[in-house]
Amino acid sequence: MKKRIDLMLLVTACAFLMFSCTEEQNFDQIDDLTVTPTLATPLFYVESDEQTINNSVTTTTFYTQTVDFEVFSETYVAERLLEGTITYAIDNTTSKNLFLTIEFLDASGNVLDVESFNIEADLSETFIREVVYGPGGKSLDILTATAQLRITATNLGDTTSTSTNADPKIELGSAAEFLFQLK
Repeated sequence: MKKRIDLMLLVTACAFLMFSCTEEQNFDQIDDLTVTPTLATPLFYVESDEQTINNSVTTTTFYTQTVDFEVFSETYVAERLLEGTITYAIDNTTSKNLFLTIEFLDASGNVLDVESFNIEADLSETFIREVVYGPGGKSLDILTATAQLRITATNLGDTTSTSTNADPKIELGSAAEFLFQLK
């Protein structure tokens, strides 16, 4: 009797499976798939103490450096960039008014864009600037053609004053977020 009930249940289950409503599967949906990952990365960090700024007596420029920026050196990556945002964060606890520039240079050393910052002495809070590239912002061509960044820091104050803050220094950090269209 038990075997008969098990057999009837099995036949009923098979009948339901054979006559149930199913929809034909469309495995071509992968063609409609869109992948847009966001890559977030730090770009550079610069720090200088007040003593170093005071010691640069021969020139008001106390820091200059050129760094490679090869994020978009591959055509595949550059062609798929949709938008980008670079965020700059600056802290200045020195007694100096400072002028900072970040120049975007192409492979030939030509300046494509410049970000400039007039920084007051002894900032009470972190100065933040976000720069958008792409829709509603600067041209994406600036990012995709940039091969190097040149960072320059200039002392607009004297070379003798000293902040009363413990460990007075200037800090410039940057980070970027890039949105890509992979398919």
